[in-house]
Amino acid sequence: QLQLVESGGGLVQAEDSLRLSCAASGRAFGNYIMAWFRQAPGKEREFVAAISRPGTGTAYPDSVKGRFTISRENAKNTVYLQMNSLKPEDTARYYCAADENTFIRYSPNDYGYWGQGTQVSVSS
Repeated sequence: QLQLVESGGGLVQAEDSLRLSCAASGRAFGNYIMAWFRQAPGKEREFVAAISRPGTGTAYPDSVKGRFTISRENAKNTVYLQMNSLKPEDTARYYCAADENTFIRYSPNDYGYWGQGTQVSVSS
């Protein structure tokens, strides 16, 4: 089992930055693909970013590419999401996810472990 705990959310203004963290405990963190998803009220859970096991590969949708950066520190069992130039449409609950896939995948159905989420609210 892998337990995930997110932190770092909050209320910010447009163009501000936030860094989310996800601390993992349990089995070997380095064996997992790590990802961030988000979900706004009334909407489906949306892929935000993912990072390969060693941290050498990343993926982003066009909506956040160039503004968000995912990174990981396997020695600290932690994955981060640096969010810059935030927009009101980034407002959502952000979830950390993990799975023992070989390759990065984009559907929430492909991830077996989830945190409780952290709220990010961006005002205009």
